Amino acid sequence: MFDKNNKLRHSISLAAMLALSGLSASAWADAYEDAAKKWIGSEFKPSTLTPEQQLEELKWFIKAAEPFRGMSIKVVSETIATHEYESKTLAKAFTEITGIKLTHDLLQEGDVVEKLQTQMQSDKNIYDGWVNDSDLIGTHFRYGKTESITDLMANEGKNFTSPTLDLKDFIGISFTTAPDGKIYQLPDQQFANLYWFRADWFERADLKAKFKEKYGYELGVPVNWSAYEDIAKFFSEDVKEIDGKRVYGHMDYGKKDPSLGWRFTDAWFSMAGAGDKGIPNGLPVDEWGIRVEDCHPVGSSVTRGGDTNGPAAVYATQKYVDWLKAYAPPEAAGMTFSESGPVPSQGNIAQQIFWYTAFTADMTKPGLPVMNADGTPKWRMAPSPRGPYWEEGMKLGYQDVGSWTFMKSTPEKQKLAAWLYAQFVTSKTVSLKKTIIGLTPIRESDINSQAMTDLAPKLGGLVEFYRSPARVQWTPTGTNVPDYPRLAQLWWSHIAEAASGEKTPQQALDGLAKDQDAIMARLERSKAQATCAPKMNPERDAQYWFDQPGAPKPKLANEKPKGETVSYAELLKSWEAARK
Repeated sequence: MFDKNNKLRHSISLAAMLALSGLSASAWADAYEDAAKKWIGSEFKPSTLTPEQQLEELKWFIKAAEPFRGMSIKVVSETIATHEYESKTLAKAFTEITGIKLTHDLLQEGDVVEKLQTQMQSDKNIYDGWVNDSDLIGTHFRYGKTESITDLMANEGKNFTSPTLDLKDFIGISFTTAPDGKIYQLPDQQFANLYWFRADWFERADLKAKFKEKYGYELGVPVNWSAYEDIAKFFSEDVKEIDGKRVYGHMDYGKKDPSLGWRFTDAWFSMAGAGDKGIPNGLPVDEWGIRVEDCHPVGSSVTRGGDTNGPAAVYATQKYVDWLKAYAPPEAAGMTFSESGPVPSQGNIAQQIFWYTAFTADMTKPGLPVMNADGTPKWRMAPSPRGPYWEEGMKLGYQDVGSWTFMKSTPEKQKLAAWLYAQFVTSKTVSLKKTIIGLTPIRESDINSQAMTDLAPKLGGLVEFYRSPARVQWTPTGTNVPDYPRLAQLWWSHIAEAASGEKTPQQALDGLAKDQDAIMARLERSKAQATCAPKMNPERDAQYWFDQPGAPKPKLANEKPKGETVSYAELLKSWEAARK
């Protein structure tokens, strides 16, 4: 910890600077408070706090920042709208209010992870604070390179932890808590992958009648994958055109690219029903198919008790391949995640099973074919349908939770100054406005605010979803994954083999499971992980594991039960009833 002598030296230098400038310490304090008042009046609204409460919160930051004034701090995050707002606006506000010079860099997600790995491996400080996905929680708590925020708040950061931080208000705090019960990351933004559909088309009487005549049930929000497939086929092959425009019943992407890996690691297998029951992640087998025993990963192949290449995962991969080929626009197979994202906004897609709410802001721009003249969307978002292997009590989808992370290799004083910034950009003073800008909510108080109620009609179901009891079934990658960067990079190359037809889904996943097991075996031999390191199971006949309860589950005799849908209005009613 930086000691009292350091603090004294800093105070002396600050006093000298003040003397030279001709300003008293109280005048400087007034200047910071004036800056806080200016930002409250001009930018930090709406807020769940009153202006008076905001000022009190910011006064704490002004006081806590005293030992760090004049320092230069660098932090980094990936490039999304929420972080752009932090980088361009909140970083400037923080500097003016605290006197700490803050630079907030924006990089592509892969570059953030690469630089983070470099700091972890070299122990050389690159950034003082990092926003990286909570998907790395299993990596962070095992290697011993990441600062436990729980410990930080109790020890050297005790006097620099805001009394109004209110950890219980963070909706994603369970995702950043490790098996040891400690918090390793502080949520900064989060978004889910949900089902997206053209509500206006689904309400058309002619299309509803035609669908019911063919399939025997109502056109509506699909509850299971059978219904999703029927709806995809219906729009692609039976409807074909709406208002003279070719339409498709499905959208996805298939280019051999790192983003193809996210398409699967972001809980695609659990949506089909792979893995075990458990919230936030299946135990002992998670949605990646990795089995843990007493927090130690023991394998991902079925022959080691894993489920990466089990029947549910194979089914999920086969459906991905089939739907992309049969029901999506022909160009989709050659697209990446970022290229495919804007396609539904062009007005020719009926539904998408795997759609990130991070696209909400771009999907609600005035003038788009999917927007009404009054600023309301023609589309809605809803819970994703589930596959035939899914059981009650399992996770149903993915949430991306970008979270503040601090390395033990960062000098303490810089780390603590960056910790102040992390608390500032997630504080109740600024968090509601940040939520409205980026639509990536992190606080219960913001979600339930009047401002979000007023905005809800223009966001296509985002507010209703985050207020719903269903929300808890959407979770990030969990703690079973012992080295996210190394294991995640395996997925896209193996999945690409299935997407291109080079290999069958079973062959592609057999290769993926084998390679994951090889990396985990190397981690076990290296003894590089300080806690809960892999302890690989010996291989045994797959039938042994199919005969055990839970995952891996044996192949179902019928993988396409009857389609089931629900009206969107009834879905919202059920959520509202569950909240009371």
